[in-house]
Amino acid sequence: MDLNLSDEQKLLRDSAERFIAGSYHADHRRKMASDPLGFSPAVWKQFAELGWLALPIPEEFDGLGGGAVEIGILMEAFGRGLVSEPYVATVVLGAGLLERCGTAEQKQASLPKVADGSLKLAFAHSERAARFDLAEVATSATKTAQGWRLSGSKIAVLDGHAADEIIVSALVHDHHGPSGRIGLFVLPATAPDLAISDYARLGGGRACNIELSDVHLPEDALLGDGHDALPAIEWAVDRGMAALGAEAVGIMQTLLETTLDYTKIRKQFGRPLSANQVIRHRLADMAIQVDEARSMALRAALKVDAAPTERARAASGAKAKIGKCARFVGEQSIQLHGGMGVTEELEVGAYFKRLVAFDTLFGGSAHHYARHAELGRRT
Repeated sequence: MDLNLSDEQKLLRDSAERFIAGSYHADHRRKMASDPLGFSPAVWKQFAELGWLALPIPEEFDGLGGGAVEIGILMEAFGRGLVSEPYVATVVLGAGLLERCGTAEQKQASLPKVADGSLKLAFAHSERAARFDLAEVATSATKTAQGWRLSGSKIAVLDGHAADEIIVSALVHDHHGPSGRIGLFVLPATAPDLAISDYARLGGGRACNIELSDVHLPEDALLGDGHDALPAIEWAVDRGMAALGAEAVGIMQTLLETTLDYTKIRKQFGRPLSANQVIRHRLADMAIQVDEARSMALRAALKVDAAPTERARAASGAKAKIGKCARFVGEQSIQLHGGMGVTEELEVGAYFKRLVAFDTLFGGSAHHYARHAELGRRT
C-alpha cells in the first residue's frame, strides 16, 4: 500500500499549514476565547473561499469530492493552530449525515449551502444516561397529523449555539407506539420550544446543551426515508473520531517541536536542558508517541468506508491509542517547561487542555479499548 501523499494532498497540506501559521497566533486565540461566538465569521468565510468547506462534499452538490484522508490532512493543520471554527460539527458530522441519510431534495437544498459557508450545522445525539452508547436514545419523536413532535434533551452538542440548523436524533414513535427505530430530524436553531444553553469547551471552542419541549416540526423534517439511522450515526461518529484524531496529532506535533526548541535554549547549571541524556530520552519518547498516533489516525481515515465492524475497530483503536499518546505528550511537555508550562505566558497549557478535551469527546480511552475488544469478539 502506498501511503505517500499525492501531489494534490501535498498542496492541500502546504496551503493549510501556511494559512494556519499566518492567521492563528496567540492574540487571535485569546480574542476568540473571550468571544461569545467562539470563532471568527471572517475566517469561516475564508475557509469557504479556500474550498475547505466543500472538501468532502460530492461534486454534484458543489463539493470537491474529497475523502477522510484529505479531511485528516486539514484537521492536522487545524490542530497546530488550535482552530476553533465549527468544521467538525458542520462539515464532518452534519454534512456527512446529510449526504448519508438525506433524500436527493434534502441534499440539494443543504449541501451547496454548507460548501459556500452560508449554512452551519450541528449534530445533537449525546444524552446524559447514554454513557457513550450510540444506541441509547431517550429523546422521542412522535408522529402527528401535521408532522412530528420532539421531546427530550441533548448534551455536549459541538458548536450548537452557532448552528443555523441542528440534526437531532430521536426514537421514533409512530401510530402504533415506539418503533425501535432511531430517526434524524433537521430543525432550525430558532425553532420555538427549543432551549439552547452554551458554554466554553476546554481548550477552545464552544458546545451547548439543548432542551426540546414538544418541538413541532413538519413531516419533511425527517432526514431520509425513515429507516433506522443508527448505522449512519455510528459511521458519522467514527468519521468524526478519525478527524479529531488527526487534529490531536497536529497538537502533539506542535507540543513536541515547542518543547524541543525550549530545551535547547533553557539552561540549567550552565548547559542547555537538551544536553541532558535523560531529557533527550524523554523527547525521543514523545516523538515515538506522536508517530504512533499519526499512524493510528491515518488508519482510521483509510478505514472510514470499510465494512462497519472493520471501520469501528479502526476508529475505536485510534481513539484509545491517540488518547493515551496525547496525555503522555501533553504531560511531558508541561513538565519539561517547568512551572511556566501551566501559565498563560506560554501556549503549552492551551494545547494540553485541547488534548484533554479530545480524550473525552465521543468516549475516552477506556471506553474505546472496551469497544475495540467487544468488536473483536464479534468478529
